[in-house]
Amino acid sequence: MQRTRPAGRGRRLLKSVGYGLVFAVPLTALAFVVREKFSPVVDLDQRLIVAATDLTRANPGLKTFLVFWQELTQPWRLYIVSSVVCLVVWRRHRELATRCLWAFATLMVSWNLQLDIKQVVQRARPVVGDPVSHAPGYSFPSGHVACAAAIASTMTIFLWPLLSTTGRRVLVAGLTAYVVVTSLDRVLLGVHFPSDVVGGLIFGVGLATASYAGYLGWNPGPDDSPPPEGKVGPESSKGTT
Repeated sequence: MQRTRPAGRGRRLLKSVGYGLVFAVPLTALAFVVREKFSPVVDLDQRLIVAATDLTRANPGLKTFLVFWQELTQPWRLYIVSSVVCLVVWRRHRELATRCLWAFATLMVSWNLQLDIKQVVQRARPVVGDPVSHAPGYSFPSGHVACAAAIASTMTIFLWPLLSTTGRRVLVAGLTAYVVVTSLDRVLLGVHFPSDVVGGLIFGVGLATASYAGYLGWNPGPDDSPPPEGKVGPESSKGTT
């Protein structure tokens, strides 16, 4: 049994690399396309931005909500909330210490890595006549969406073993709504192109998925299947802290 464990761990870590590549390849391709201003994508982005901002200007109530949502979902606010969740779970379930550390580390990496990608791609923000809103910095990927997707994916994976069936449904529904509304918000306010939003979604979901696969490879339990409702994850089976 002990002789086969390193090989099993190696396969799990290799799976993490595989997941990372599955998401990194399309993200890199999209980043290259927008950086090089590939006409079909750029033209489609511009047409959609014009249509989206026209819709927002024609509906003052929609604009008010979108600006409110933009401020409410500033990434730093949601990262604070998510970090507090990790801390609360750690205090109540000390046997999940490494799982809490994984979630927190994934969140922090996602925040910083999306900023690094922006600096590499350096795509300018959309320019439209009579702009609805303004935002500083570069455009690809959307920071709001990248962080929202990373937070939603990480928190779903993190909290899944601790929730009942109803709790899981509420969690998934709430976090999905958060990501969808945030994605629409960025385009309807005219501060991000649709391709920026797509890039943010790929980044956030991909990072959380690859990170969790790597976590399981580093800290594998005897069984990767989901634990029973209300039970804890891999650490509980090993008794680690």
